[in-house]
Amino acid sequence: MVSAAEQMAANTSWGALVRATELRQRIFFTLGLLIVYRIGTFIPVPGIDGQALQDFMTEASTGIGGMLSMFTGGALGRMGIFALGIMPYISASIIVQLLAAMVPKLEQLKKEGEQGRKKLNQYTRYGTVLLATMQAYGLAVSLESGDLVTDPGWFFRAACVITLVGGTMFLMWLGEQITARGVGNGISLIIFVGIIAEVPSALAQFFASGRSGAISPAVIVGVILLIVVTITFVVFMERSLRKITIQYPRRQVGMKMTEAQTSHLPVKVNPSGVIPAIFASSLLLLPTTISTFSGQQSGPVMSALLAYFGPGQPLYLLFFAAMIIFFAYFYTFNVAFKPDDVADNLKNQNGFVPGIRPGKKTAEYLEYVVNRVLVLGSGYLALVCLLPEILRNQYSIPFYFGGTSVLIVVSVSMDTVQQIQSHLLAHQYEGLIQKSQLRGKKQKRGGKKTPARK
Repeated sequence: MVSAAEQMAANTSWGALVRATELRQRIFFTLGLLIVYRIGTFIPVPGIDGQALQDFMTEASTGIGGMLSMFTGGALGRMGIFALGIMPYISASIIVQLLAAMVPKLEQLKKEGEQGRKKLNQYTRYGTVLLATMQAYGLAVSLESGDLVTDPGWFFRAACVITLVGGTMFLMWLGEQITARGVGNGISLIIFVGIIAEVPSALAQFFASGRSGAISPAVIVGVILLIVVTITFVVFMERSLRKITIQYPRRQVGMKMTEAQTSHLPVKVNPSGVIPAIFASSLLLLPTTISTFSGQQSGPVMSALLAYFGPGQPLYLLFFAAMIIFFAYFYTFNVAFKPDDVADNLKNQNGFVPGIRPGKKTAEYLEYVVNRVLVLGSGYLALVCLLPEILRNQYSIPFYFGGTSVLIVVSVSMDTVQQIQSHLLAHQYEGLIQKSQLRGKKQKRGGKKTPARK
């Protein structure tokens, strides 16, 4: 049974988008900031030997360097001012959220509402500056050791650190502005645009490998079919729901008596969206970001790290899957769907699950249901991210065709379209209310002029 909201969303047209002035402004605002981000990826850090860097990235693109470049929209490959990307902010968010679940003082901040959220966001920004500074300095030293700098020394290191940290903080600000004043989640859209912008060059490189004979035509056809199947599967799973029946008893509201109603509480199979894949990828990339540019990769620690945790290696895949499952549960119960809060809201609205007592029993039931649903949801995320990763490692397929990138692109696209539809629905409801008010005023005026019937 299709709801009225879904019917109205299906009937939306370009004309409705043109009439929705606020939504149009939000879309243009989002596009403008994303264009600023793309321009910044082409502005190089001062003091870099461009030709040496290009030769180095050509060799490293098949390894971890390809994944690093993917998540920074190609800025790392060009050593642009956004070379660190948004990953330090994501890593800091992971650390703060983990600490908030374990440290009582931080956990108390989560319960303080808007003020507590602002305080946690402030800690996240401090953590972002710290992580970005550490990564930028390590990257500057590694660039020097790899002979990729025209004039090595402390001046280059200071300039590199200031530039890269400033670029990361600017990206964090861009993401927050898009979320607050634009359309969609700003951080996810920045990663999404970075992946989409580099797909044409990855496709050209992929087909060039096919023409040269490095990749057989059967593999090319298989990869295209795999991408289509993966996109279809992701769309199906992201739209899958587990509906929990909710009943509202007959009650009096003001002077009116409302009848008993039955509704549904939708629980998505994957309530956390693309966040677990991004978090897991950022943790995997964190220790190897510096080693990519280091000239001392033959050391015992780095050699072991790259050997066992390189893309396609068994420990890499196992750790990746474990982190995806962990963050799927962690993010769902701490951010996306909190059973205690949902149970309290239902109790305050006099709603209840049939056969379950309101309050604590309802929270335990919701937690039980969400736990069972997440078994399927986290398994789906791990499968989508790992299966193409294994095939990519076997057939030297570019990172942009991997499961993580496809999942990010599809999930962010669906989320953004859904938000656009929500804004259009709100605009249509406002128009209907205004029309009904004007019609009521006209009827009142007409009623005064019309003589009463005898």
